[in-house]
Parts: sequence; C-alpha cells; structure tokens
Amino acid sequence: MKKKTRTSIKVILGSMECTEEPCDAYVVEQTQQGFCCTVKAPSLLYKHIVGKRGDTRKKLEMETKTSISIPKPGHEGEIVITGQHRSGVISARTRIDVLLHTFRRKQPFTHFLSFFLNEAEIQERFLKFQEEVLQKCSMDRGVDSTIFQNPKKLHLTIGMLVLLSEEEIQQTCEMLKQCKEDFIDDITGGKPLEAEMVGIEYMNDDPGMVDVLYAKVHMKDGSNRLQVLVDRVLERFQASGLIVKEWNSVKLHATVMNTLFRKDPNAEGRYNVYTADGKYIFKERESFDGRNILKLFENFYFGSLKLNSVHISQRFTVDSFGNYASCGQIDFS
Repeated sequence: MKKKTRTSIKVILGSMECTEEPCDAYVVEQTQQGFCCTVKAPSLLYKHIVGKRGDTRKKLEMETKTSISIPKPGHEGEIVITGQHRSGVISARTRIDVLLHTFRRKQPFTHFLSFFLNEAEIQERFLKFQEEVLQKCSMDRGVDSTIFQNPKKLHLTIGMLVLLSEEEIQQTCEMLKQCKEDFIDDITGGKPLEAEMVGIEYMNDDPGMVDVLYAKVHMKDGSNRLQVLVDRVLERFQASGLIVKEWNSVKLHATVMNTLFRKDPNAEGRYNVYTADGKYIFKERESFDGRNILKLFENFYFGSLKLNSVHISQRFTVDSFGNYASCGQIDFS
C-alpha cells in the first residue's frame, strides 16, 4: 500500500524556511522499502547535483542517509530520492532544490517575453532616424553605425527567461495562454492595442556617456492599458519563478542604440556578456556622447503600432524574416 504525504518545508531564495502550513511542492511517497520523492529538473543542471567525480551527490546521500538516482547526461527525466526515513528524503529534496535554484540563477538568459515592433513603417522610420543621426552626430564621441539596433529585431521586452528544456518552453506557453484567459482578454477587449513609438531617452545619469538609447512606446488613446498588461504578465511569471523578481513594473522601451552592438569596443569599462553558446566572457564597452542626439531627436516619431501578440522569443536565433525566433505566442484578436 502506497501512501502520499506532503511536507511543510519550502525553499525561499536559496535558504530553508519551515512553516506550519502544508507545501504542495513536495510529495513524499511511502513504499514497502521506505520513502520516495522525485524532482523534475532539466538535464543541463544534473551535473551540479552530481558534482565533480560524483562528490556532491555522495555528500548529499551520506548526510541525509538517502540514495539519489540521476538520469544520464542529455536524458530528460526525474531525479529520484529514496530513503528509510521521511525526514532524510525531505532534507535531500530541499538541498537539491537549493542547488538547482542556485545554479539556474547562474545560467545565461535563453528567452524573453516580447512584443515585436518591426512593422514596415517602424522599420522605415528607424532607418531614417539612423541616417539622420549619422549625418548630424557622427562626429560625436562613440557614435557610429555599429551601435544601432537591427530594424528587423526591434522589440519591447516584458521579461527575461531561462528555459533549459522543451518542457520548460511548453510550460511558459501554457502560462502565457493562462494569462490571456485570466486578464489579457479583458484588458485588450480582444483587439490589438494601438500604440505609438515616439521620442528617445537614455538609461544612465550622464547624457555625455550613454550606453543604451531607447524609443518610448505608449498607447495612442493615452490610457495605461499596455502598462497594466505587461506589469500583470510580469507579476504572474515572477510568482511562478520563471522570471526572477528584480522590479515590480516593466519599463516600456525599444532599444534603438546600444554599445553592446559595437564591433570594435574601446576600453572604458568592463562588463559581462555571454556568447551564443552560453560561455561567460569579459568584454570592453565604450559609451557614446548622446547629448546632441537627445537634443535633436528628443521627439522623433518612429510610427504607429498595432500590438496584437506576445511572443516567447529565443535569444541568438532569428527566423526567416530576420526577427528573433518565436517559440510560442498568444494573439489578442
């Protein structure tokens, strides 16, 4: 006879907190041999539970008096924890969750939730903006053609994601669909959101040393429906743990210039980036003098938009149109 029990331990930001209320996250199954608990995790993180020469797993097993079975690298499955004592199984599960959480936080972002802003009018006006900036401001320090966004990749980011398996991508799709049912349809009324991309701002305190310049996006009717929509999506994904909570509201912006795009950086400061295969590297970043651009193009009109879809966009990957590849989407109408 098998019996399932739920633990009262939960993991919060890498630490263990005990509570009297039941936690649905852990299901411990009682069997004739003892107790058993399973952990669902992407195969990319298995190595962090195993450790070098299996040292991490051996230590976990010894200290919790359990046996931990981990699928072979590259094979998706479940980590299975078994032991004679329920408390030991719970302890092992909790510690594995902490390890998984810690190492997931160290993974580079793989996807992001976004609106595409690459309508024909927007692309044409963006190229006009680039042309005029280079005509009037190319003598300003750090301004050159390499730091402009690719017009086909213009987008508005809602939040960054780390998705390490096809199952996690599917879970994200399902959550986005649930957002549509729960509140997006009410906000949009089943119609595209009519917006405008007008004006530019910068992201640091010194307009003479700018790293990111962005265009502002707002609703044509002056309402805050777009802001409400993206903030509620962000809140839902933060609550699920798919997006790490770093802020409570989305800054509505579309990057038009970014020194990350520069081909030949000058050594003004170091910043951390990832290559397409996820390797962590250091790179030099050279800011640009944005004072003239901000003065001359403060109210530049990039065009009107009909925002009708939220996409799960994949970094470092483009589709046949040159935009970020989409792994899933919801449509408003």
